Amino acid sequence: MSRKILIAGTAPMALALSGCMGGGGSVPSASTPITQQEAQQGAQYHPQLLSEFGGAMSGSQATYVEQVGKNIAVQSGLGNARDSFTVSLLNSPVNNAFAVPGGYIYSTRQLVSLMNNEAELAGVLGHEVGHVAARHSQRRQQAAQRNSILGVLGAIGSSILLGDSSIGNTVSRGFMQGSQLLTLRFSRKQELEADDLGILYLQRAGYDPKAMSTVLASLAAQNSLDARLQGRGNASVPEWASTHPDPASRVRTALAKTEGLGSGVTNRDTFLSRIDGMIYGDDPEQGVIEGSRFIHPELMLSFTAPQGFYMVNGTRAVSINGQSGKAQLTLAPYAGDLDSYIRQQFKTLGGEEQTLAPSSIQRTTVNGIRAAYGSARVNNGNSQVDVTIFAYEFSNDRAYHFQAITPAGQSNAFSSMFQSMRRITQREASAVIPRQVDVVTVRRGDTVSSLARRMAYDSNQVERFRVLNAMESSDTLRAGQKVKLVVRGR
Repeated sequence: MSRKILIAGTAPMALALSGCMGGGGSVPSASTPITQQEAQQGAQYHPQLLSEFGGAMSGSQATYVEQVGKNIAVQSGLGNARDSFTVSLLNSPVNNAFAVPGGYIYSTRQLVSLMNNEAELAGVLGHEVGHVAARHSQRRQQAAQRNSILGVLGAIGSSILLGDSSIGNTVSRGFMQGSQLLTLRFSRKQELEADDLGILYLQRAGYDPKAMSTVLASLAAQNSLDARLQGRGNASVPEWASTHPDPASRVRTALAKTEGLGSGVTNRDTFLSRIDGMIYGDDPEQGVIEGSRFIHPELMLSFTAPQGFYMVNGTRAVSINGQSGKAQLTLAPYAGDLDSYIRQQFKTLGGEEQTLAPSSIQRTTVNGIRAAYGSARVNNGNSQVDVTIFAYEFSNDRAYHFQAITPAGQSNAFSSMFQSMRRITQREASAVIPRQVDVVTVRRGDTVSSLARRMAYDSNQVERFRVLNAMESSDTLRAGQKVKLVVRGR
């Protein structure tokens, strides 16, 4: 929504690079240039993916990522790599990188912020180049056409949130299709193949090949921290949200692959100077998550997630996730009739395969906002689920709605959230200031604790600082060392 609507993605996805480094398998030959058909296919998907992930960033930071990506693409052996690859830095607060046919590779700014040197950036982009060079998407596309998940884009990708969801079938497909959680899903063998290629490209380019394992270690540490901050009992994403092998389980494999390969450059200082000032976390134009509260300073609204649920912010929807259900806040065209609006959202969720309609529609008022809601019970294999649409009229031509799925009889899990929607004041909106990366030089007397206190968070400052800078609990600082902080923008 910013009219870029809210929110997104990922489930902070423990994500994982749409190929997430590992090891094993043979390295395929990749000397065949990108074909015209592949280029046309990638060009078709490219604008849709940009839209799903906050758009492509511009400026010096995006140019730097592009340069590193094209340089590593040359190592693939593809005959037209430098000219054929399109490298995009995405304005997304989730940790992800992915690729589509035709030489289109992507990394989110959040994942770049988690990295600590140029070799790690090259490793992640090299992994994605490996997927392109090995034609992994085309193979997955053929399989998906036999068992489609998400329609057109689903042919080469799948929703992270959906995964192997037990809540869903047709309804879940429609429920998650508009979220920014779209990313590629490759087989484990293909992931390992891309890992091998990424390490090979690092070595050929003169980078330290161990960067593949260190960036995976940082991703695993961030996943673990996110799990604790979100109230999940372990570092894994819920089963229905998992599409990639856990990076923590692949660090040792990736490191073992680099034994005997020697070392190379990391270009740490250059990398840190280039990402200094990069926006970190949510972009206020897409709304921000502060603890259990979501606030959108441009749309002038706010709501609070129920206890025990966590949120992921994306370009087209805010996702609210928990073990007892999941929901999204999004918007759709509105012509001034809440009843018709709600019925249309049910119809959209049902799609062509299933007629879906609410049993009734109830009108109400929430914090002075005209609202209405309806529910429908849907068969889901041997069980049933409740689908609820709760809509709010903000003006004659603008409405927003939650769409929620819960086990039958448990739709009240989101009642407090439905009732928490409210308009915010201009003062509240003006107080939303984005966070950004601030690279500082350690001075004599600085400690982890003293620098961590400068982090723009109310809790877990030391833990956040250590993960951001790939520091173990026993690591200390030395004068002259450059480290990253997350501070409020100016």
